[in-house]
Amino acid sequence: MPKVVPIEQIASAILVLRGRRVLLDAELAALYGVAAKVLLQAVRRNRKRFPEDFMMQLSTEEWVALRSQNVTSNPQRGGRRYRPYAFTEQGVAMLSSVLNSERAIAVNIQIMRAFVQLRSLLASNKVLARRFAQLEARIDKHDETITDILSAIRQLMNPPAPPRPGIGFTANLDQDK
Repeated sequence: MPKVVPIEQIASAILVLRGRRVLLDAELAALYGVAAKVLLQAVRRNRKRFPEDFMMQLSTEEWVALRSQNVTSNPQRGGRRYRPYAFTEQGVAMLSSVLNSERAIAVNIQIMRAFVQLRSLLASNKVLARRFAQLEARIDKHDETITDILSAIRQLMNPPAPPRPGIGFTANLDQDK
């Protein structure tokens, strides 16, 4: 059995592109232990298995933005010469049928687990956000009461300073009256 890739490593490679969670071809190739060229050749031979909602090629603007975020090789110095492809969860699942190796199967299982873990994490965040909103609504109803309590506590913490006797000439005027 091939060495299993940690889910955390896969999850950190998942990007959001055009509102969808995707993995780039170079990341997938590295996970599968093949060259990106080999991965894309397999995809081209089975193009019907990868509709637009399974795989998309980055636009020039997306690629430039991605390169500026992640320092990648310069095309003039032998680096990547084409815009990368991004695979959605369904596209990654389809890759397992195209790349038929033990490592591809093991890595694909981990990738699917990473996507599921990411979805459950996002769902739990939605539950947490809803509960927080409910708590805020309850506090808003009692906002005036809480403000009064805090004000009373502040007054107890900082009692008014006792009157101090005057100094100098003004003290004498006050005494004459």
